[in-house]
Amino acid sequence: MSPVPPTPAEHGRERSVGELLAVVTSDVQTLFRQEIELAKTEVRQEAAKAGKAAGMYGGAGFGGYMVLLFLSLAAVLGLANVMDGGWAALIVAAVWAVVAAVLYQRGRTQMRAVEPKPERTVESLKEDAEWARHPTR
Repeated sequence: MSPVPPTPAEHGRERSVGELLAVVTSDVQTLFRQEIELAKTEVRQEAAKAGKAAGMYGGAGFGGYMVLLFLSLAAVLGLANVMDGGWAALIVAAVWAVVAAVLYQRGRTQMRAVEPKPERTVESLKEDAEWARHPTR
């Protein structure tokens, strides 16, 4: 930020401490606003990248689902060669039920460990606010 040029009336005298403090305060406010805008822009850009990646993961997930569906069908048909088709389908379904239960339990455990509040950012903002109130400490 460039300093505010003196007005014609100010050319003959030096600025008071109050005027200088007002200029510094204004510059700090402008700096904070610009930093916030920069952060917003960066977050938008990263969110767009993440959205594209999520779309790719979604496509891969669907492809993986189709593979598992047809492998399950093949397992049912393979087991149907040695036992009744109904029992073969029930066995494959039971295997998938166990897999689903294990994945659910692991996901639930991990979700409980998620902290929705960004603790480090909140602490950093508190420190910044304290410094802004008392910059000489």
